[in-house]
Amino acid sequence: MLAIKLSKTGKTNKKMFRLVISEKGRDPYGDVLEILGSYNPHSKELVVKTDRVKHWISKGAQMTATVNNLFVGKNIVAGKKVTASKSRKPKKAAPEPVAPKKEA
Repeated sequence: MLAIKLSKTGKTNKKMFRLVISEKGRDPYGDVLEILGSYNPHSKELVVKTDRVKHWISKGAQMTATVNNLFVGKNIVAGKKVTASKSRKPKKAAPEPVAPKKEA
């Protein structure tokens, strides 16, 4: 299955991302079918080939949650934002310490 996902580029403290399309289980830094654009998280600049994105979605490509939220925020695709990360379940409350029994 094909997926539109982010591939990290740039320097250590100045990350940039490419929007790429590749197999879902494949490494995003390896071979990709096409580079669809780029995203700069520092300036929130999103450059996208909108016609190519719509082409791949019509062919059945999926989007990761983060990419979906970027596209919905910039009105590239219609829909609702999804939860990008799963929140942890709250830890069970620790049992209260048992007080020693008083002998009468």
